Amino acid sequence: MTDNGPRKTWPPALAAAGGWDDESEEPPVKALSPEQAAALKSALPMLSPWRVLGMQLVVGLLCAAVIRLFTASGVAMVSSLYGVAAVVLPGMLLARGMTKHVNSAVSAAAGFMGWEFLKIGASIAMLVLAPKVVPGLSWPALLATLAVCIKVNWLALAWRGRK
Repeated sequence: MTDNGPRKTWPPALAAAGGWDDESEEPPVKALSPEQAAALKSALPMLSPWRVLGMQLVVGLLCAAVIRLFTASGVAMVSSLYGVAAVVLPGMLLARGMTKHVNSAVSAAAGFMGWEFLKIGASIAMLVLAPKVVPGLSWPALLATLAVCIKVNWLALAWRGRK
């Protein structure tokens, strides 16, 4: 028998619900009882998109403050704030779409895709309009803040994994 690397480790509630062993590559499909579904839901807590947006806003404002402190430039700070807006405002569109009640998995997937395309389009439109909206735009300040705000998604996912 050859070793193909580390084995997958499933959460205990998921392993108990599915009843599979570590040797199989994929778990068998099995309907869950309401109790098993509740145990699985508690083992895999959801992260609110609104909380992630709040974290992005706070981190973006801190980034704008740091840019203002180090550059002493109002234009760089406004450019930085526009970078925050280019992440948070379109993210609000997606969060609105994700927190809406849907009736089926198909409509949920289609709705998510639609809201995601709208979010991407709004972000691109904001970046295209940035030189017209912010006179004397500082692209390095805008893009640095935009990148930091986007990385907050990973921070939020890592934070969610800790208990």
